[in-house]
Amino acid sequence: MTHNSRPFWGVFTYFAVVLALGLYFTFAAVQGDYGLFRRAEITADATQLQAQLDELQAELSIMENKTRRLSDDFLDLDLLDEQARNVLGLMRADELVIR
Repeated sequence: MTHNSRPFWGVFTYFAVVLALGLYFTFAAVQGDYGLFRRAEITADATQLQAQLDELQAELSIMENKTRRLSDDFLDLDLLDEQARNVLGLMRADELVIR
């Protein structure tokens, strides 16, 4: 009877170790630092950052356009007039100020 019980415990231990390793690697593949949930978080962050980058690039494009329009090579008088009104608080003699 001793010879029969010894292989049983060996097989049982082998399968228990294999099961434990399988569970560990499955858990790591889903929950770990490089797992599926972390990948979903990174994808969501990347989407959010891409949207923020697109907004900033649009804002940069507007600023570059205004800078070009106020440069020495190309002067937009309407934009200059608008900036003077905003920054200096200027107005024309024929305009009325409503508060």
